Amino acid sequence: MIPSPSTLVLVSAFLGAVSAVPAPQPGRFTVNQTRNANFRRHGPAQVAKTYLKYGRPVPAELAAALGLAKRSEGSTPTYPEEYDSEWLTPVQIGTPSQTLNLDFDTGSSDLWVFSTDTSSRYVDGQTQYSPSKSSTSKKLSNGRWSISYGDGSSSSGVVYTDVVKIGGLSVTSQAVESAQTVSSSFTEESNLDGLLGLAFSSLNTVTPTQQKTWFDNIKSSLDSPLFAVDFKVGGVAGTYDFGFIDTSKYTGSIAYTTVSTRQGFWEFSSTGYAVGSGAFKSSSIDGIADTGTTLLYLPSTIVSAYWSQVSGAKNNNAAGGYVFPCSATLPNFTFGIGSARIVIPGSYINYAPYSGSTCFGGIQSSSGIGINIFGDVALKAAYVVFDSTGPRLGWASKST
Repeated sequence: MIPSPSTLVLVSAFLGAVSAVPAPQPGRFTVNQTRNANFRRHGPAQVAKTYLKYGRPVPAELAAALGLAKRSEGSTPTYPEEYDSEWLTPVQIGTPSQTLNLDFDTGSSDLWVFSTDTSSRYVDGQTQYSPSKSSTSKKLSNGRWSISYGDGSSSSGVVYTDVVKIGGLSVTSQAVESAQTVSSSFTEESNLDGLLGLAFSSLNTVTPTQQKTWFDNIKSSLDSPLFAVDFKVGGVAGTYDFGFIDTSKYTGSIAYTTVSTRQGFWEFSSTGYAVGSGAFKSSSIDGIADTGTTLLYLPSTIVSAYWSQVSGAKNNNAAGGYVFPCSATLPNFTFGIGSARIVIPGSYINYAPYSGSTCFGGIQSSSGIGINIFGDVALKAAYVVFDSTGPRLGWASKST
C-alpha cells in the first residue's frame, strides 16, 4: 500500500525512517491490571519462580518440597498453579487486534507471546497470537529469541513486527517474539499469554539485531518519557500510568534516585533501612525495582535483623525462606531513598499462609539469587515512577 502524504510527514517528524514509529495519539494513558482468577498465594512457589527467572537453580530442599523433579533428558518439572502471575494486563496485537493478557515485567526486556507457532504440547488454554490473521504482521528475517531459566529450561522462537496497542497508544512496528517452545512453568499458567518487558532494551534477547521494548519505542510520543506504578493490596487491581504522574495517588513529594543501566535493569541504591520503631541504619543497598517479582529480597543480614524481631520466626529451608506464626503482628520495614523514607506496613509482609498456623514472609534473603530485588511487596507501599530521563526512579509514600 502506498503511504499517504500525511503518513510520510509524520514519519519524517519522528526521525525519518526509524522503525516502530507510533501514529498520532494522546500522550498519556492509564491501564488497569486484571487479576488472574487461577492465582493462589504460595510463598515457596514464588521463591522458586524468582530463582528460575534470574537463572539460578532452585535450592534442593525447596525443590524437593515443591515436587520439582530434577530435569533430565526428556523430562521436565511440573509446576503448581501457585506459580501463576497474580496480575495481568490486556494488550492488543495486530490488525484486526488480537487481545492477549500479558505480565508487565520491569525485570526483563522481551515482548514474547504464545502463538500459532507454539507447539501444541506447550499450550494449555492460553490465547495464541496468530500472525497470519494480522494484515500488519511481518516476519523479521532470521530473527530469533531465547530466554534460559535456572532449571535448565528455556523459551524461544521467531520474531515478527506488528502493531501493539496498550491503553490507546500504538507502536506500529513493534517486535513481537513468537514462542515455538515454552518452559513448562509458563505452559501451566493457562491465563498468561506472554510477557511484556519494561526493563532497558539492552536486555532484549533478539538476534541478530536486538530489538527495542514497547516503552522505548513509545516514550518519545508520551507527554513525559516515563511510566508509574500504583500497586494495591487486598486483591485490588493496581494501575500503570504512562506519560504522566498522577498526583492523586501519593502523599508528600516524590524522592528520586539515580538508576544504573549497566545490567539493563532499573537498578538503584537504597540508603538504608529500619525495622519497626528501631533506629534507621545507613547502608547502601543496591537492588532493582521489578514488577515481575512478588517478594522483597534483601541481604541476609538485613533479613535476619528483621525476622529476629518476630517471636517464633525461623528460616525454613524446605519452605525456601522465613516462616512465622500467623498470629504474630509483624513490624514495619522502612527503606531509604536518599533522605526520604518508604515504609512497608507489617501487614504487607505477611505474604500468605504456609502450613497450619504458620505463614510465609514477604521479606526473604537474596543470597542465592545474586541480586537484591524490590518486588511487589515493596512496590505496593509506594507510588513508583520509572523515568527514562536520567534515568531515575521516583518513590512517593501512599496513605495506607
